[in-house]
Amino acid sequence: MLKILGRKDSINVMKVLWTCEELNLPFERVNVGGSFGFAKQLDYLRLNPNGRVPTIDDDGFFLWESNVIVRYLASTYGQRRLLLEGKARWVGEQWMDWQQTTLLPPMRTVFLQLIRTPADRRGAAVAQAAHETLLTLWPMLDDHLSRNAFVAGSRFSIADIPLGCMAYRWYGLENVERPALEHLEAWWRGLEERPGYRRHLTLPLT
Repeated sequence: MLKILGRKDSINVMKVLWTCEELNLPFERVNVGGSFGFAKQLDYLRLNPNGRVPTIDDDGFFLWESNVIVRYLASTYGQRRLLLEGKARWVGEQWMDWQQTTLLPPMRTVFLQLIRTPADRRGAAVAQAAHETLLTLWPMLDDHLSRNAFVAGSRFSIADIPLGCMAYRWYGLENVERPALEHLEAWWRGLEERPGYRRHLTLPLT
């Protein structure tokens, strides 16, 4: 059985758990990272030298980096249900990479500052700068979704999972300015109805 190493409140682990639900793929999850520790211990670093979660163990095949894991699971077990072909594939890949390289850094900063850092230790200027960056980024996806039902086009695919996880955190933050982005919000509300989202992305933002 597929084994997922990582705590369930990690946004990157959530991507993998949601993918497994979409594929009806059985798995076992082992708590690693955060308060559970182990991620920096030598036994784990042999599997994942990056020392982060998640890592998967698929019958002795170890893989890390969450978006790559999503792609691997969909390619190996999805019977093409979540995969895309032709130009739609590359549109999806484009936005998946954008999620990791462009959207994630300011999202991580805002989340860490507002949720995981005690109020008396928060860097207000750092959080504000990251938030202002996000106010320029989310409208990019909103504009794209004004012409597409899903991230890669007309149907749900692996591209929606990483960005859906980001939207889950964005809309879960309290007392944060969010512009009205009707296409983004409508897409996100639709994702909320998916069983995998409901099961794995309904944790408190802690």
